[in-house]
Amino acid sequence: MLTAFARILREQHLLSPGDRVLVAVSGGADSVALLHLLHALAPTFPLTVLAAHLDHGMRPESPQDAEFVRGLCAGLDVVLIEGRVDVPVLAAQRRRGLEETARDARRQFLCEAAARQRCVAIALGHHRDDQAETVLFRLLRGSALTGLAAMRPRSTLFIRPLLSFSKQQILDFLAAQRLPFVEDASNADVTFTRNRIRHQVLPLLRDFNPRIEEHLTRFSHRLALEEDYWEREERRLLAELGQVGDAEVRFERGGLLALHPAVRLRLLRRALLSVRGDLQGVASCHLEGIDGLLLAERPQAELHLPGAWAGRRYEQLWLRRVAPEACPSCLFTIDGPGTYPLPGGGELQVVLVPSPLGEDRRAAEFDAARVPFPLTLRSPRPGDRLRPAGLDGSKKLKDLLIDAKMPREKRQRLLLVVADEILWVVGMRRCAGWQPAQPGGMVLRLVAQLPESPTIHL
Repeated sequence: MLTAFARILREQHLLSPGDRVLVAVSGGADSVALLHLLHALAPTFPLTVLAAHLDHGMRPESPQDAEFVRGLCAGLDVVLIEGRVDVPVLAAQRRRGLEETARDARRQFLCEAAARQRCVAIALGHHRDDQAETVLFRLLRGSALTGLAAMRPRSTLFIRPLLSFSKQQILDFLAAQRLPFVEDASNADVTFTRNRIRHQVLPLLRDFNPRIEEHLTRFSHRLALEEDYWEREERRLLAELGQVGDAEVRFERGGLLALHPAVRLRLLRRALLSVRGDLQGVASCHLEGIDGLLLAERPQAELHLPGAWAGRRYEQLWLRRVAPEACPSCLFTIDGPGTYPLPGGGELQVVLVPSPLGEDRRAAEFDAARVPFPLTLRSPRPGDRLRPAGLDGSKKLKDLLIDAKMPREKRQRLLLVVADEILWVVGMRRCAGWQPAQPGGMVLRLVAQLPESPTIHL
């Protein structure tokens, strides 16, 4: 087993000569075998091997487990880093399950210990039977193919050199070497999902296929190879089709709809990973919900997801870590000529000029003799109507904005200059009428100096 173990380290590039590796040691058979194997290779590989043990505070006998690990490491002259977390208390505080809380606490402890000890890898004792359980666990949970690829020999800092070995091979190695280990009584507790899979589901499946663990492991390995390919494709498509900002990605709807649905769902998942930094809590149903935004007839809709927000804004799809903030309503008085600061930056210049200078998106001109001060600068309200220049009669402002396909967030930031009616939708459209008089009359000129919004950020 030692020869095969060394070959795996080299062929899978899990460790390099001179590395410092931290071994997660619970005291159980798997971690004890892993520590002994790495310790045996250390002088010739060479490696610096350290150990870490976390007491989860979940069992009365956990202090005895910790004492066993101390004795084991002392006998091997291996540095041991210890920690303790009260997982039941932590799970109650976070309102999460014990298994999930224990896993997260263990991961955090190991990463912090590895950083302090300058270790380049954290070795975990997962084996082939664990891999089979993981595939079934994720299948029952509704994972997509990415999740069914299960555990990799290397993922970030973590390495799993025992994934190719069965539990029985590990036990045979320990027996042959006469190496003691501790039995965790909680492994038999079928209130935990993984234990039910181990003790109830897998034995039933062995009736259909005695080599079920081996086949599930091969299945996950094939999927892992395919996922490596798809990861490159997803990154390429994200760079090609997405506008990536700080904690935000935007897509043109047409580009996404041109993709095969299977590819589109993968790209959405990759984009969420880019936005969030991880995919914890994200399931297939969430990706399908985002896809539903693209396919729906409603031009504007949104979803609040675990750790993210998705919004359809006409022909764009927005993915953000947090939902866009609602713009507070604005209301103040324009008493006369002068410069008035605008919310969110910029200013409105109100001046009197002897003749028209010309209008554009940022400037509107009116007959000064007809416009009564004070004017009101305010946010849009339900029921607002505008008599748009160039059209007969009035039209609901909401309908004009829908025709312009203006996203909700930009609508909230619109400002209106109002007299007896809406004179100007600032930066967008003026009303009909109130035109400057013939030459000789004064012109009221409104000029909006608006901050330019970046391409990605609101």
